[in-house]
Amino acid sequence: MPAHILVAEDQTDIRDLLVMNLRTAGYDVSAVGDGEQALARQTERASDLLILDLMMPRMDGLEVCKALRSRGSATPILMLTAKSTELDRVLGLELGADDYLTKPFSLAELLARVKALLRRADLLAAAQVNAQKPGRAALIRNGELEILPAKRQVRCRGALIDFTALEFDLLLHFASHPGHVFSRAQLLNAVWGYTHDGYEHTVTTHINRLRAKLEAEPMRPSLILTARGAGYKMRDAPP
Repeated sequence: MPAHILVAEDQTDIRDLLVMNLRTAGYDVSAVGDGEQALARQTERASDLLILDLMMPRMDGLEVCKALRSRGSATPILMLTAKSTELDRVLGLELGADDYLTKPFSLAELLARVKALLRRADLLAAAQVNAQKPGRAALIRNGELEILPAKRQVRCRGALIDFTALEFDLLLHFASHPGHVFSRAQLLNAVWGYTHDGYEHTVTTHINRLRAKLEAEPMRPSLILTARGAGYKMRDAPP
């Protein structure tokens, strides 16, 4: 059964173009023209992926994203924005969007992002199934940080911490390679599933979110470190 994608875009020409190309790529696609309709459709039938325009009438994309995440919805969200300011991008990510594209964008890039987000959702579902199987509870530890990959659980200083799917995947990538420095482009490719110039800020935002949840002093991190001019790394695991 093909993945179901809901497109929420108020500009008819862009909406129709997205629907046509997504259907040509083999997806089951529905479309709406404003935020309230998007929220109602997601309530009636949760899609496998939501493509959400930032600026829409009645309810904008940020409000829709915030409402869905407050309900506990884990549907992957790809945010579309015509704005170029980093503030809009950061707000979307902070409110729970998984990725964003700035207009104008190529259809090839859009389809690559869609494929990567759906693949990550499939991996998450498979991990949840595997967590129920015996012998899947291998623990990764780095000081007071403990990660159970199969259960997608994280404890730090004894407290259980909630992460979005992308935050967890990024943390797990670092924890699986302690001491290894990754550039933002390498992290985009390894965790997000693509590499594209101009979207490294996505990585920076997620690094900041990890630090806010894990570090005792986020402005003076001791776990996820910056390698100046090179990228980021997780500290070497203590012996």
